[in-house]
Amino acid sequence: MPTASARSLFNRPRWTEEDAREVISALERSGKTVSAFAEERGIDPQRVYLWRRRLGGVAAQPRFQEVLVRSSLGQPEGGHTSPWFEIGTGSGYVVRVPTSFDAASLRRLLEVLAAAGAC
Repeated sequence: MPTASARSLFNRPRWTEEDAREVISALERSGKTVSAFAEERGIDPQRVYLWRRRLGGVAAQPRFQEVLVRSSLGQPEGGHTSPWFEIGTGSGYVVRVPTSFDAASLRRLLEVLAAAGAC
């Protein structure tokens, strides 16, 4: 349940950038969808979406999950290690990447996936 001061922030007719960052941060901490979060606080979800977009996805940082590596995955005959590895996103996508993929390219790939909302 929001405190009285937090409640007044949500009900302000206009948000400053600082107000919006605080709201977006509260949304992320809640772990709820924008719709559920906004409904609980009596605010228009479109307002939250707008500010999240304006702030450049402040709250849309990729979330990484534990990765389990199994030696039996992708090993061809002869026991050589696989020439690729897989990245599974929180949204269910699986991306297969060659082991020769350099760090800068991998970082860019993850940025693109995060921007597309795939993480």
